[in-house]
Amino acid sequence: MRVGGLDLTHILCMAVRNIGADHALQGNVALPDNLDAERFVLGAIMSSDTAFLQVAGTLTADDFSLEKHKRIFLRMSELHERGIKIDRVTLANELMKHGQLQSVDGLTYLVSLDDGLPALYNLENYVAIVKEKSLLRRIIGIAQDSINRCLASDEDPLQLLGTVEEAFIKLGDVQTRNSLATPAQIITEYEGGINAFLDTSKRIKGISTGYLKFDEMTGGLREGELIILAARPAMGKTALALNIAQHVTTNQKNRKAAAVFSLEMSKESLLTRMLCSAARVDQQRFRAGYLNADERRLLREAMVELVEAPLFIDDTAGTNLMDIHSKLRRLQAENDLGLVVIDYLQLMQGRGRFENRVQEISSLSRGLKLMSKELRVPFLVLSQLSRAPESRAGDHRPMLSDLRESGSIEQDADMVAFIFREEVYRPDKESLKGVAELILAKQRNGPTGRIKLAFLNRYTKFENMAADTGEDVQGFE
Repeated sequence: MRVGGLDLTHILCMAVRNIGADHALQGNVALPDNLDAERFVLGAIMSSDTAFLQVAGTLTADDFSLEKHKRIFLRMSELHERGIKIDRVTLANELMKHGQLQSVDGLTYLVSLDDGLPALYNLENYVAIVKEKSLLRRIIGIAQDSINRCLASDEDPLQLLGTVEEAFIKLGDVQTRNSLATPAQIITEYEGGINAFLDTSKRIKGISTGYLKFDEMTGGLREGELIILAARPAMGKTALALNIAQHVTTNQKNRKAAAVFSLEMSKESLLTRMLCSAARVDQQRFRAGYLNADERRLLREAMVELVEAPLFIDDTAGTNLMDIHSKLRRLQAENDLGLVVIDYLQLMQGRGRFENRVQEISSLSRGLKLMSKELRVPFLVLSQLSRAPESRAGDHRPMLSDLRESGSIEQDADMVAFIFREEVYRPDKESLKGVAELILAKQRNGPTGRIKLAFLNRYTKFENMAADTGEDVQGFE
C-alpha cells in the first residue's frame, strides 16, 4: 500500500528493523519540518489575505509543526470566516482576544513572518512543502504508536493490525481529497488533449467484456470503477466473471492481465471451469474421464491459449484488503493489469472491530472502491443476494434492496448487475432453458436495463444471443 507516494510495507519494515536497536523512536530525534516554508505561507497570507483562499483548501492548522504557527493559522481562519481582512493588526487583535499573543512571541514575531519572502513568492510550492512534511510526521506518529502497542503486547495482533491498516488507509484518503480541478486543467491533463477529449473515436474506451449488448450499454469496464455482480446461488455469477476474465486475457486486439481472487473455489477447480468453458467440453465428462479424441484435442488447444494468457489466480482463504492490495501492486508493476475479480465479497474478512456484519461489509466495499481508484483498474466484485427474490410471488428478478448485508455496497458501486435465470424457478418450461438475463440495475454513467444472454450449463459458459452477434459495437479493441 502507498500513502502519499510512500510504501506502507517499506515504512513498517524499516520501523520494525529498528526496534531491536532503539525499541522506539527517541524523543531527541527531530521530526521532519520546514519552518521557512511555514513562515512564508503565513507571511504571504498577511501580505495579501486573498492568498488564504489558495491555502485553506489544502492546509489545516495541524499541518504546521510549530504550536505558534498552528495558533496563528487557526486565528487567520476565524478572521476569514467572519469576513475580516487578515493583516498584522487584525491578527494580533484576534490572538490577544484569545490570550495567545504572547504565546506566539508577540507582534514582533508576526511582523517577522514575511522577512525574506520574495516579492514574487511561490505560494503553491511553499504549501506543498508544508503538506509533505506534515504527512511524514503523521506517518511517523502512526508508526510510533503501532510500535509502542506492539511492544506492550496487550492487544490481539489481528485487531491491532486492523487498526493500523485503517489508520494508514484513512491517511491516504485524506491526502487525495483536495483534488479540485478546473475544466482547463482536466483537458490539459487528459491523454491526447482537447482533440482527444472532443473526438469520441479517440477517447479511451473501457475494456470489452466480450458481451456485445453489455459493452454497448456500459462502454466496457472502465478504470477505477467498482462493478458489483450479484446473484442467488447457482445462477452462474462465478461462471460469468471467469468468462469475462478469459476474454480480457485472451482478446488479441487488446490483451490485458487479470487477477482472480477466489475465496470459495480452489484454483484447480477454477482452471477446470475455464478450460472446459473455452473448449466447450462437458465438465462432467471431463471429471469422469470419458473424453473422445475430438474433445481431448479441443482441451489441448484451449489449454495452450490459457497457458499463454496473463491470468493470475489466488485461492487464499480468508484474504483481506491489505493482502489483495500488496499482491496487486506487485502484479501491476510487472503486467498491464486490466481487471480484478473477487469471488465473493461476503467471504472476505475485515480487520478491526465492527458492531455488526453490515458495518464490516460496508468497510470492505469502501476499501475495494478506494483500491480500484488508486490502482486505476476496474474491480469486478461478486456478491450474494438475500432470499428475498424467492419469497416474491410471480417475478423473482432481483432488486438493489436484495443485496445481502448491503450496507454501502450500492452506494460505493459504480455499476450493479444481477444475473437472473428464470429456468431455475420454472424448470418445466422448455422455452426458458438456456436463457439468462443480465440486469443492469445501477450505472453511474449510463443507462440501466436488461440484456439477454445464452447460458450453456454443460460448459458453465455465457454467450451472446445469436441475434446480437451480427452487431458491430464500435470503439472496443
